Amino acid sequence: MRRRTRLSPAALRPRDVLHVGSAGLRTRPLRVVLSALGIAIGIVTMVAVVGISASSKAQLLRKLDALGTNMLVATPGQDMFGEKVQLPERSPGMVGRIDGVQQVGATGDLGQSVRRSEKIPQEETGGITLKATSEGLLRTLRGTMASGAWLNAATGRYPSVVLGQVSAQRLGIVSPGQQVYIGGRYFTVIGILAPLPLAPEIERSALVGWPAAARLLGFDGHPTAIYESSTDASVQAVRELIPQTVDPENPRNVLVTDPSSALQAKAATEGAFTNLLLGLGGVALLVGGVGVANTMIISVLERRHEIGLRRSMGATRGQIRLQFVTESLLLSGLGGLAGIALGAAATYAFADSGGMPWVVPLWAVGGGFGATLVIGTVAGLYPAVRAARLSPTLALQAV
Repeated sequence: MRRRTRLSPAALRPRDVLHVGSAGLRTRPLRVVLSALGIAIGIVTMVAVVGISASSKAQLLRKLDALGTNMLVATPGQDMFGEKVQLPERSPGMVGRIDGVQQVGATGDLGQSVRRSEKIPQEETGGITLKATSEGLLRTLRGTMASGAWLNAATGRYPSVVLGQVSAQRLGIVSPGQQVYIGGRYFTVIGILAPLPLAPEIERSALVGWPAAARLLGFDGHPTAIYESSTDASVQAVRELIPQTVDPENPRNVLVTDPSSALQAKAATEGAFTNLLLGLGGVALLVGGVGVANTMIISVLERRHEIGLRRSMGATRGQIRLQFVTESLLLSGLGGLAGIALGAAATYAFADSGGMPWVVPLWAVGGGFGATLVIGTVAGLYPAVRAARLSPTLALQAV
């Protein structure tokens, strides 16, 4: 008695799966481009948003590394009655003797206005503050001169002034050698400071030497801000010692702040707005997924004869499902790769125009491409199941 042999369908190799899965893409290139465009738009948005945010954060961190995070500023607080206290005249020297302190500079606020000439009303200050300053301030702030020279032992005794970047712009001073009107007399501008990210108050100030402020402008010698830079290892210890050193009897009257904390906070919150834009990119990606699903459903309807022919030749339902899921994955993957490339290019253009480092996190690239594969799988499931359920006989009769 002859035993019946049960036939089993041939297994598809990965190469075969790719061949049959890409057949629909090769025959309808325009539809592929339009369908992949929706996926690409979503990925472009997500990659570019993350890349631009990462590039901005990298620039802030680079700036922090260059400026350092070892500078502290001591300012007078308020007493128990709410009155502003005065720092002792010798407090800058006292701070300079603290272990770990490397540089010390001080400023003292003056009440006079800074004007371009005596014909300008005294009330029009332009937001410029006049300050007396010590010679060590520029080194302490790690500042540089945009033009001219800093105050020294000689120029600090005479009517000479250094302008911050913002104050120079407001006064219309573009180069040293010009004069401004302070306290009933003209002072010669000997220098203009470059930007000082850690001391924006200095950028809006006009600075005169400590001796000249006392001799010509009635400065009482009490500092209103003491800037110090210390070693990285001693920053915390110095911060605790400054109030006790400046005012041993009432250390609470001395406020100590870290100017770099603002940049650190900005770097830490750089991704806050990014989440909203990522959400918009996710919506665009979902819309693109709907477009892929719609394309696959139309493809199934148009290729019923092909499906019926393959089923009649022995293809299983599982192989039909695999074919259309693979096609959906390829369609989404093409859109994802195009979106990643365009997103990285957009990030590069933005970073290059702003002088920023070009940073595209690998997790954004991997996550974006992974999201396209997930969207492609989900979008292709229903059309694939629908194709697998087609009866070979009915599919062939429909032609």
